[in-house]
Amino acid sequence: MSWGGPGFVLAIIAISTIGWVLTTWIRARHGYPIENEWSGSAHRGDPEGERKVTLLTNENARLTGQVGRLEERIAVLERIATDPATRTARDIDALR
Repeated sequence: MSWGGPGFVLAIIAISTIGWVLTTWIRARHGYPIENEWSGSAHRGDPEGERKVTLLTNENARLTGQVGRLEERIAVLERIATDPATRTARDIDALR
């Protein structure tokens, strides 16, 4: 086999092209972003995916606020449980 002939160069080009096509096909089939040769990765506009991200972001903000309120309530309950009864009774009388 001649390593310097045009057949070897064409074989390398063919193997590279087939490899690129296969990896692009696998990435597209499994939902990964497809790479663009000039600008990195080409993002397909997925309105359903963007909607899910928006909904999850809103839910995350709501749950974060809820956890904060629950932590405050637990802190109050811990203080009530650990304070002496006389101090708790005095605080309740002060509120009346």
